[in-house]
Amino acid sequence: MTLIGETAAAPPAADLIKDGTDASFAADVMEASRIQPVIVDFWATWCGPCKQLGPALERAVLAAKGAVKLVKIDVDKNPAYAGQLRVQSIPAVFAFVDGRPVDGFMGALPESEVQAFVKRIGDPGAADASAAEELLAMAAESLSLGDVGGAAQAYAQLLQADPANLKAIAGMARVYQSQGDAERALEVLEMAPPGSKDPELDSVRAALALAAQPASDTAPYEQRLAADAGDHEARFELAKALAAQGQLAEAADHLLTIIDKDRDWNEEAARKQLLTVFEAAGGASDVARQGRRRLSAILFS
Repeated sequence: MTLIGETAAAPPAADLIKDGTDASFAADVMEASRIQPVIVDFWATWCGPCKQLGPALERAVLAAKGAVKLVKIDVDKNPAYAGQLRVQSIPAVFAFVDGRPVDGFMGALPESEVQAFVKRIGDPGAADASAAEELLAMAAESLSLGDVGGAAQAYAQLLQADPANLKAIAGMARVYQSQGDAERALEVLEMAPPGSKDPELDSVRAALALAAQPASDTAPYEQRLAADAGDHEARFELAKALAAQGQLAEAADHLLTIIDKDRDWNEEAARKQLLTVFEAAGGASDVARQGRRRLSAILFS
């Protein structure tokens, strides 16, 4: 019995790796894969790449500590199932789950790719999470490059698989927000489960809040500042108008100027508005990173 805090011992190698035959295929592969994934390695003694792949597969399976099993089949001695699976060259690897092949590859792969394959088969949940992260990154990059359609398609794909994916919800809301459709953006945000906490959700909400401020012409405030650079009220209203237009870097610059001159002005209104601008831009954005550095220099100078 494994006590709390102990690590369960990996099954013996003989239980995880075995030589199979056409006669034992149904039991070793088809039936066994209904309990846990089984990887089948079709090989032959004369095959050079097989000698490279085989040990790598065995190491990866042993490292998986019982998540998968490996059955090795010499195709010269056991051609039946290799023929049924239309194996035309070796090494050929198939992964079986619930009695049917679900994945595979042919030829020798680098050991890192073999390890990734075994991990994917042994822990499909982790593979799904990794794929979701890649899709999120692709969607975010598409949006940053102005490819709104590509970003929307990727976020929609993620939400179809997981309607409660907070980062996908935030991303799709950002898509609508970038197109000026605040109503649809808010509808998407409502898909998030009540009480959900995520920085990207907060960022989109902040951006929508800034954009919802009454539209204001910047010209009057710019004229007032041209006449008096110390007119903090004009600079503050200009910053709000710029933020509502999505010009967050410019808004942050004006707010930081106020803080530099009078950090307590109007009960720290500029600092409070600046934090909203940072949140709307996103914590990892240049606006937030550079702005926080400048704010720290002001506050601690």
